[in-house]
Amino acid sequence: MSSGLRDNPLDALMHPFADGPLRWPGEGGVLFLRAREGAALHAARPSALVATQPFRPEAERLERLGIDLLDEDALPDAAYPLALVLPPRQREEARALLAKACVAVAPGGMVVAAVANDEGAKSREADLKQLAGGVAAQSKFHCRTFWTQPGAAFDAALVAQWRQFDAPRRIASADVPGGGFHSRPGVFAWDRVDAASAMLAAVLPADLQGRVADFGAGWGYLSMQALARCPRIASLDLFEADARALALARRNLADARVPVAFHWHDVEQGVAERFDAIVCNPPFHALGRGERPDIGRAFIAAAASSLKPGGRLWLVANRHLPYEDALGAGFARVRIVAQDGGFKIVEGEKARA
Repeated sequence: MSSGLRDNPLDALMHPFADGPLRWPGEGGVLFLRAREGAALHAARPSALVATQPFRPEAERLERLGIDLLDEDALPDAAYPLALVLPPRQREEARALLAKACVAVAPGGMVVAAVANDEGAKSREADLKQLAGGVAAQSKFHCRTFWTQPGAAFDAALVAQWRQFDAPRRIASADVPGGGFHSRPGVFAWDRVDAASAMLAAVLPADLQGRVADFGAGWGYLSMQALARCPRIASLDLFEADARALALARRNLADARVPVAFHWHDVEQGVAERFDAIVCNPPFHALGRGERPDIGRAFIAAAASSLKPGGRLWLVANRHLPYEDALGAGFARVRIVAQDGGFKIVEGEKARA
């Protein structure tokens, strides 16, 4: 979520501390799971705050504030008097995150979470109630903020079960080289092959060669297909803003036949390396729900800048997304390869020197 927009869940999460029943702990640190930078965080900014955030753009904003980032899958047990949570939309991922917060709070500590009303606030509140036996709540900014009672007795068996809900697992699939892939709830198209990516993979030309990149690689499907279909690829670089997805891609491409590099990077910021070809299924949402065609346009600009003279971009996108101007500005030749099922496949070729 852009730091320039109002972040209602973040505002709601901080509200009980600014004007309500909750107080920051006098001693010990505060853990903030899926933290986001914003005005409410600047205003509150409890001391000894540490956070988790797998989405690179948000992580960079937190790092600029001097906030240390932790590995969400390796949090210490019973270490914090207070855990703040902004649960994601995906149910298993959200439940796992709430369970991890319960494990991380010290005896007598509290878990506080906030969710937008139209993002499943009542369901997540009910989830925390199941884990903690009871919660208090308030409504603000079209959101629900809810928290455990001090010293709540968490359901240890349920916490242990839910903590594993978003664990990586192997997904069987005949559409993937090797018959399956590793994934986890919460990453894009976590339990299936995305139809748009499958459409692009089916038309990738066998003559892609040299140094190739996958912009917005996700759990690695397009990279796996490119290696399987294009024998002249010499090396592969994957760029992905979601650290959880990138870790899965690293696992899925562990036995790749060529050198593979993995970059936790926001492609919108540009890419310094140079490539002979790029494959791309750009995202058109950030952390919010609204469409963001500007992200795709930024990916196209980054690809044009990163390709060598004569280099080729193979891109799939929803047919209605307005990418034509960005493609025309960055590439000497643009052609529609295929259109079907609401998607379009585009090849862009950069001008030769």
